Amino acid sequence: MRLSRAVPLLAAAMTAAALTGPSPAGAAEGGDHCDRQERVRVPGAALQRSACLADLTTTGLAGTDYTDTADQAGLTAAGTRTPSGVPGIQIDGYFPDSSRFNTTHGWQHDAQFVIRLPDHWNGGLVVTGAPGTRKQYATDKAISDRALAQGYAYAATDKGNSGVDFYRDGTRPGDAVAEWNTRTTQLTRAARRVVAQRYGDAPRRTYMTGISNGGYLTRWQLENHPELYDGGVDWEGALWTADGPSLLTSLPTTVARSLGAARDEDMYAAGFARGSEFLWEYHEKAYWGLTQKIYRAEFDPDRDRACPGPSAGSSLEEILAPCPSDATYDYASRPASVHRAVARVALTGRIGKPLITLHGDLDALLPRAADSDVYARMIDANGRGRLHRYYTVQGGTHVDGLYDTYPTRLRPILPCFRSAFDALTGWVERGTPPPADHTIGRPADGDVVDSCGLTGNASARR
Repeated sequence: MRLSRAVPLLAAAMTAAALTGPSPAGAAEGGDHCDRQERVRVPGAALQRSACLADLTTTGLAGTDYTDTADQAGLTAAGTRTPSGVPGIQIDGYFPDSSRFNTTHGWQHDAQFVIRLPDHWNGGLVVTGAPGTRKQYATDKAISDRALAQGYAYAATDKGNSGVDFYRDGTRPGDAVAEWNTRTTQLTRAARRVVAQRYGDAPRRTYMTGISNGGYLTRWQLENHPELYDGGVDWEGALWTADGPSLLTSLPTTVARSLGAARDEDMYAAGFARGSEFLWEYHEKAYWGLTQKIYRAEFDPDRDRACPGPSAGSSLEEILAPCPSDATYDYASRPASVHRAVARVALTGRIGKPLITLHGDLDALLPRAADSDVYARMIDANGRGRLHRYYTVQGGTHVDGLYDTYPTRLRPILPCFRSAFDALTGWVERGTPPPADHTIGRPADGDVVDSCGLTGNASARR
């Protein structure tokens, strides 16, 4: 999960205010759809702001307050090509909420959302939630741009809380993560009604998708609200189970290693892949300690009240520093109350609609052996395997932006995600089954930044 940004970006995130700027050049003027924009109301919203724009993609919105490119940093490779030139209506706003972590637009109000309605609609809706601790514009380049270019309406939520202090939201352990699910359901229902207002018809197809925490949301929604969706694509979703595994069972080993109390063999035993070692130094500095402490604080605050305490830190060094107590954290031995807190948000594998899962074999934050491999077995154990396809991306890791640092060792997952989404729609709408579960091999040469065939260089999963 993209639980923090790259190291240089964390410092900026601490003080960043909402993006401001003029409306995009060439903002649409007049026309029937612009005349009707004020009639489109988001059910349940406490505030909404509508704009008729000449281009709803990041190409047209960069530098304006209709997106936030800083919050997208690291999610895509630098050379990624994205479509542009999609006119339509954008609605920004928020639902009633008591927390104030999201400062976008100067609102200082959580439960913020963005809904985009292209002029040329294909009858579908794509819904997502922010990865990691990011906010509603985080996947604009990775997901929104192509969905809009294909004609889908698009909706994204900040999940109801964001930032490295998200665990302070709520009154009891697990409240903050439980709200992610509630806010996603709320936005999906509202966006479906908005689509009906705008186009005169409810969406014929609604797809749920997301990266990391957004992948977790996809899993949870298809398990708990399959009536709202026609299918989903899960891009390295986080796994939560009441008795493990979860990141609370794998990440303590990384903290121990960073403090000299664990060996490489312990890392492999925790699920981290052999061959991913070259990524460990970066993850030790940017992810592991921070991720463990803020999620342990969310579900098990009594373990160490002083670390991270009321804040993950006021400086970059403090934010990234691990809690020494996490090096010996043993989730299995923690009180039943901790397991009950995780159980509130746990996955079961009982999906009710088609799901495609993608996971990189070099993921050094959520190792697939302790995550998607397990979730695939959970789905099979519940007799839902016919609804699931699982593809391992050879050379894929949790952050596509790392491809730019290691272009000969890694490949971005985004192009495979795009192929998987197309495969999902073919599965749902035309009854064309996707390829069987397998590993998508990394080609020896050719374009890996913008191309990924689900059947190319494939090998059966053992």
